[in-house]
Amino acid sequence: MANFPHSLPPNTRSGGVPSLANPNAAVATAAAATGEAVVNKDRKMTSAEQLVLDLSNPELRENALLELSKGNCSNSSDLIDSKTVGCMLKSFMRQGKRELFQDLAPLLWNSFGTIAALLQEIVSIYPVLSSPNLTTAQSNRVCNAFSLFQCVASHPDTKMPFLNAQIPLYLYPFLKTTRKSRPYEYLRLTSLGVIGTLVKVDDKHVISFLLSTDIIPPCLVAMEMGSELSKTVATFIVQKILLDDEGLDYICSTAEMFFSVERALGNMVAALAQQPSSRLLKHIIRCYLRLSDNARACDALCSFLPDTLRDDTFSSCLREDPTTRCWLQQLLYNVRVPELQARAGFDHMPVN
Repeated sequence: MANFPHSLPPNTRSGGVPSLANPNAAVATAAAATGEAVVNKDRKMTSAEQLVLDLSNPELRENALLELSKGNCSNSSDLIDSKTVGCMLKSFMRQGKRELFQDLAPLLWNSFGTIAALLQEIVSIYPVLSSPNLTTAQSNRVCNAFSLFQCVASHPDTKMPFLNAQIPLYLYPFLKTTRKSRPYEYLRLTSLGVIGTLVKVDDKHVISFLLSTDIIPPCLVAMEMGSELSKTVATFIVQKILLDDEGLDYICSTAEMFFSVERALGNMVAALAQQPSSRLLKHIIRCYLRLSDNARACDALCSFLPDTLRDDTFSSCLREDPTTRCWLQQLLYNVRVPELQARAGFDHMPVN
């Protein structure tokens, strides 16, 4: 007969199932952790409220802008740093926690004088946009203000009031700048980030507003003059507009508008043949594909679609992206060049 111990170990019950030595202690620990989390949240909210109040004080505004903008990008230390700007801009393309303070957007919008203070920061820099004298410090400060606007634009409770106040119009001058130095480029990038946040979630009201305020020409300038990242964001915005029926009709309503968009897309394709970017190419091809849904635009693309999209120039760039390869196959089919599908490496894919 097996020898059993005289007593069970203190951490087991019958059946050998482990149990807590002191359940009450575990409950107390969990309660303490919960209480600490609540206290930390309240402390952060109190800090946010004070920082928002500081925005209305010109002497405290610069520090408040910096501290609040950090809540929108956990990697933020200086928005003029390329990694930080990339973090902030890419945030509108992915899901996840965006704000350090959960209710920051309503707090910013509903606090007296706060939005006016942010607009003051933006408008004050207009005079230097047409000169080569913009400093890194000036650019950084306005980028921080744009970060807070991106927060407001992304929140469901403040997005429509933000549009109804026509605040995005204050961002358009930054999209139109043709200077390429880093301070100007990051202003272009961060202002595009705000517009990109607005169009990220499909909303006809947003598209109607952007079309009524003539957003296409500023985006085309950014697509022509910007860095690879700003070209990507600007093309993403045009893509989201095209995917809306009203947007497609608007861009295809006149030859001038259509060829302006087609020319910008074609110039980027030509540049990508030298310096490929699968991220940018994906949005360009999606724009072309959507344009081909319009009969007149499709007829024009039969002649104006870049040759580099018809041959195997980008085959290696798209090798790991089956979705974009399928889009390109469908585009070639739509513009009546099915014989080119095999050359592009898509002959094995069915066309719906």
